[in-house]
Amino acid sequence: MSNFGFIRDEWPELYEACQRAESYVLSDAQAAGKYARSAVEAVVEYLFVEVFGLPEPYRSDLNARMNDNQFKLRTSVVNAKMNIIRRVGNDAVHEKRKLSSREALELLRHLFDVVVWTVKHYSTFPEAAPLGSRFDVEIVKRRAPLTAEQQIALAKRIKADQEAAERALAERDATLAERDAEIARLRQQIAAAQAADTTADSPDYREDDTRRQLIDLLLHEAGWPLDQPRDREYRVEGMPVIPGVNESGVGYVDYVLWGADGLPLALVEAKRTIKDPAAGGPQAKLYADRLEAVTGRRPVIFLSNGDRHQIWDDAAGYPPRAVAGFYTRDELELMVRRRALRRPLTAAPVDTAIAGRPYQLRAIAKVGEHFDALQRRALLVMATGTGKTRTTVALVKQLMAQGWVKRVLFLADRTALVSQAGRAFSEHLPDVATANLTSDRVTKGRVYLSTYPTMMNLVEGDRGPRGERRFGPGFFDLIVIDEAHRSVYQKYGALFDWFDGLLLGLTATPVDDIARSTYRLFGLEPGVPTDSYPLDEAIADGYLVGPEGYSYDLGFHRRGVRYDDLSEEEREEWDTLDWDEESDHDDPPIEVEAARVFRTLFNADTVDKALAELMTHGHRVAGGDRLGKTIVFAKNQRHADFIKERFDAQYPHLGGDFAQVITHASSYAQRLIDDFSQPAKAPHIAISVDMLDTGIDVPEVLNLVLFKEVHSKTKFWQMIGRGTRLAPGVFGDTGDPSTDDKSGFRVFDFCGNLDFFRMEPADRAASVPASLGSRLFATRAALVSRIAPGTDDAEARASAAAWLSEFVAGIPAESFVARPHRELIERYRDIAAWQAPIGAVEAGDVAAALGGMPTAVADDDEQAKRFDLLLLRRELGVMSR
Repeated sequence: MSNFGFIRDEWPELYEACQRAESYVLSDAQAAGKYARSAVEAVVEYLFVEVFGLPEPYRSDLNARMNDNQFKLRTSVVNAKMNIIRRVGNDAVHEKRKLSSREALELLRHLFDVVVWTVKHYSTFPEAAPLGSRFDVEIVKRRAPLTAEQQIALAKRIKADQEAAERALAERDATLAERDAEIARLRQQIAAAQAADTTADSPDYREDDTRRQLIDLLLHEAGWPLDQPRDREYRVEGMPVIPGVNESGVGYVDYVLWGADGLPLALVEAKRTIKDPAAGGPQAKLYADRLEAVTGRRPVIFLSNGDRHQIWDDAAGYPPRAVAGFYTRDELELMVRRRALRRPLTAAPVDTAIAGRPYQLRAIAKVGEHFDALQRRALLVMATGTGKTRTTVALVKQLMAQGWVKRVLFLADRTALVSQAGRAFSEHLPDVATANLTSDRVTKGRVYLSTYPTMMNLVEGDRGPRGERRFGPGFFDLIVIDEAHRSVYQKYGALFDWFDGLLLGLTATPVDDIARSTYRLFGLEPGVPTDSYPLDEAIADGYLVGPEGYSYDLGFHRRGVRYDDLSEEEREEWDTLDWDEESDHDDPPIEVEAARVFRTLFNADTVDKALAELMTHGHRVAGGDRLGKTIVFAKNQRHADFIKERFDAQYPHLGGDFAQVITHASSYAQRLIDDFSQPAKAPHIAISVDMLDTGIDVPEVLNLVLFKEVHSKTKFWQMIGRGTRLAPGVFGDTGDPSTDDKSGFRVFDFCGNLDFFRMEPADRAASVPASLGSRLFATRAALVSRIAPGTDDAEARASAAAWLSEFVAGIPAESFVARPHRELIERYRDIAAWQAPIGAVEAGDVAAALGGMPTAVADDDEQAKRFDLLLLRRELGVMSR
């Protein structure tokens, strides 16, 4: 016999898990907790996927599904019970603490309520749900534990079930349509069953007990043992006398959290689950008044209904605000101390050695004014290359010095950006311990850096020996979000709900293009960030350089839809789509058009043409003999590999390392990025898929190639931002900034992006200055034409002729740029053509056609080449007298 017998026939798998949990309650509480969690996970899977059909949250685990807003709304009656089973079950699974039989019994009660409610409202047999509270403890007492043989058999069955599940997963794609139809039929049956059922719905869900158990769990996670009588129902006197309500003037505080000094740090006022926790505010304030009168310290106030919570530090001037859980003792003690130690930020000193530019100082001042005014969230809009990270480091130093911040969390979406920010903090704040949570073994610090997924996993999984969370809601005083935009909040918004620290968002997206939802997150009016320093202003002030955009039509299919023509709602939806990844769904017109573009991009002739434009018209360095640092933005990994393959085929003389694929799939990707960051070191062309779109700081980048369609304005400007940084002396060291320093960069667009985002293109790519190599070729060709064979200068002529023939012989004749001149190359690669008499006009024509060609003849010594050119021109000048 089992309390769950009413589901045996219809839901045998769920029944098996429930009755197993029931059988272990008295003999093995830990096992009961594990089976109860397994059962509730099956219920959530059924409701979330088959009944509600909700889209998956940031990840498909039990916690994320149970706390999805839509799921919580539809299961509000039993959601708290589900959470208790999940939390206690997690402790049992990971053996963070030993469960008692009493706790296991309570879990079974909650599981019974959850199953009854689910059957009643979302099954095809609601009439089977028992009425009222029929959980029979006597049945539990009579249940015998499994024998050793039964346990072995069960293990084999579980293994067989797992193998069957794996096989089913492999076959799921083939049966997806059938499953969808099955779910549709199931939902129709549920609706019909609900319509036909007229029995009363009156289970006793014991809301007060559930609320207290959930609050107890959250307090345990925050390290509060609650093992002293004074921790609960703490008696206070002097409360207002209210006839018929409180005639004694005595009150009982639900929970008091005590400091190591014996004084109260906080109180918790608990309300029923169905009530807004704010309803307990007036009563909690009276309790705080009485505790302060008796002890001399005003406690922080927590208001909770078991599911939603608020924190209220009225002594610091803050109004109540939502919080995900409770603070630890250390965090509360720090909060109480800050009431006296925290100093104003307005006019506080800033380390100008870290961030001393006027706009950086203004941004720090604006954030300080914002925080001084008790606003807890700020958003800085700063063009890429203007020093967002340095500004943040200087702000963090100020906040620490003024007593506002002890621990900081810096979040970015890639490990490379986390490492880059970590280096900036270590360099400028050497006395402040930093911990890179993606790679370091260091577990303690004051500045923590992490990717969003890593932090999500640590919040849920990093626990102490007694199950307490390492990263609770109050652990960080400031959370910095790098590249703050909508997609981050959609995937990882739970992080910003979890942590209660001050929030600082950083973005390079233009003010008018930031989504309204982003502004709402920071409590700001749309279009009005805390401070802004846009690209055009940075260019005008001389802190950045601007792009020269060149658009090419190589036969790509155009969508015919302009971003500017969309409504605000359509733009927000448009930007959330991951346009840059291939989809497995055939959903025209998007996928049909994407497939056409995909085929075009993989056409060898198309790629060769694009590379030829880059190599011919791209900004060059080293006296014009080498293409400047270039990023090619490819569609996907296969496309990037194909571009690399075509480049090496067209320019074999560059040795195979001139252009490299740098993606998340690349081995030693960070090492390639480090090499790319060194001006004179290969690779000089980085072919990237999403990895170099944001946050990579290489000032020497002179060319960008847009070889994919980009339909997110945020991403487009992030990509453009890779070229905006200043690079003094990138073209040479003559001492003339007008020729030596970077004054702009070129954008080669082969996918219609400039037109899509209404970026005014420049006239066709301007001619680049003649390279040292081409000038040496022209000068030597002129010398050969001026010196007759057999004269006194025959030795100089022979030397020049040998160099010219070697240069031409090194040109890859099959390359796209060389093909039109193949006949000329075949003729002049032979030294005999140069040894014979040649006229000045013919020599000039050959130099014009072949002098700028790629060649295997390489001399990396720029100064030596400049010296050779000087001598050759002087010699030519003497001959002209």
